[in-house]
Amino acid sequence: MSETGITEKKDKNFSEWYTQIVLKAELIDYSSVKGFIILREYGYSIWENIQNILNKKFKENGTKNAYFPSLIPETLLNKEADHFKGFIPEVFWVTKIGNNDIDNKLAIRPTSETIAYESYSKWIKSWRNLPLKLNFWNSVLRAELKDTKPFIRTSEFLWQEGHTVHETEEQAIEQVEIMLQLYENFVNKYLALPVLTGKKSEKDKFVGAKYTLTLEGIMPDGKALQMGTSHYLGQNFSKPFKISFLGKDEKQHFAWQTSWGVSWRLIGALIMIHGDDKGLILPPRIAPIQVVIIPIYYNEEQKKDILKVSKEITEQFEKNNIRIIIDSNEQYTPGWKFNHWEMKGVPIRIEIGPKDLDKNSITVVKRNVKEKKQIKITNNLVNQINEELDNIQVQLFDTAKKKQREMIHEVNNYTDLCQKLKINKGFMKAFWCESVECEDKIKEETGADIRLLISDAFPYEKVVGVIDPEYGECISCSKKATKTVYFAKSY
Repeated sequence: MSETGITEKKDKNFSEWYTQIVLKAELIDYSSVKGFIILREYGYSIWENIQNILNKKFKENGTKNAYFPSLIPETLLNKEADHFKGFIPEVFWVTKIGNNDIDNKLAIRPTSETIAYESYSKWIKSWRNLPLKLNFWNSVLRAELKDTKPFIRTSEFLWQEGHTVHETEEQAIEQVEIMLQLYENFVNKYLALPVLTGKKSEKDKFVGAKYTLTLEGIMPDGKALQMGTSHYLGQNFSKPFKISFLGKDEKQHFAWQTSWGVSWRLIGALIMIHGDDKGLILPPRIAPIQVVIIPIYYNEEQKKDILKVSKEITEQFEKNNIRIIIDSNEQYTPGWKFNHWEMKGVPIRIEIGPKDLDKNSITVVKRNVKEKKQIKITNNLVNQINEELDNIQVQLFDTAKKKQREMIHEVNNYTDLCQKLKINKGFMKAFWCESVECEDKIKEETGADIRLLISDAFPYEKVVGVIDPEYGECISCSKKATKTVYFAKSY
């Protein structure tokens, strides 16, 4: 249990506020190796909920889970050299077994394309083997060269990576778009996080991909956070790895591929966007504990009656799949428990004291708005609490969406871009000519890069207020623009 509350204000020292929350809410602890964190049981339970929900959605799309080894031979990584060179500065290598050197050094998995696709080439022989849709829940290691931040930037992180193989290009492209839409629905509906979706620039796409689609969130400090990606790989991997099949036309064809993934960065985004100066605020649909009951009593007779009612409510809620606990620990005062569970972000606190029992009611406190109300203990109690949980979920999304809108700014010239990045932060919507030189110049001089292109509208996108590039000039060079983009500084 946390000993003290948060000592820094979210709007004053955002970085330190965040660090205190992840530690005091008992989500993580630091390991003895820099860049590596311990995911504690409460933090892991959030990750488990993410896993469970996404697993169900993946399987509905025909994707099955598999697992591949974490060690990859260097010779295998070199099969797709352009892809691999992007990871070289971050790779951890195994060069010894015991005291003996090994001839072919082994990389500790920075990503799974190469080791998976070697097997795919053996498994896929005919069009009847397609589509192949596999997902891996695993950890990857990439030496973090920047400053580390729990969940956001660490040298080891948990994620899922989907890797699919298709008979036609059209099927692969459809899969890429389906997965981004799936991710967007998930972060909106379950995490209550608004995001912008679109295409990465050619420079910023995943190495080895034809193009990359992305989900981008904006954090309260004005920095963007990439929260998920879906990549169209084309035949960039199928050709070097010889993933081919006998088609319906009795000819050999190279397959078409996709990959897609999200990581525990989603937990970091949850903390940053929803948390306050008292700690976490967890959306009910992802919270490990949705309701906590705090019994309040002053003698043994009250204790007996109040605990009896608390247990009856708990059993009723559990039967209806509400995640609930009773905090009956007598080492701490009710006030201490209130603060503790607020720190943990539990959506609803139920207080049951002698006065509540006299009225045959409970006191319900919502974490996100500190709203207190009396609710009668009736047969309709489960429905009332479920309604409150649904309201919290909607309120959190609406609040986050409002803040997101406030952090999107249209800029008309380079000076305007620089000033707003200093004063307003957030996303800057502007024209761009697609020149890498302009992209590099803006990054070098402002620290902001292109987070996504929004003028390439995909079928699922609801693009509102897109500037028509036909009449715009590039924010950097003033030449005719061909794209509308969002610039932002990022994690």
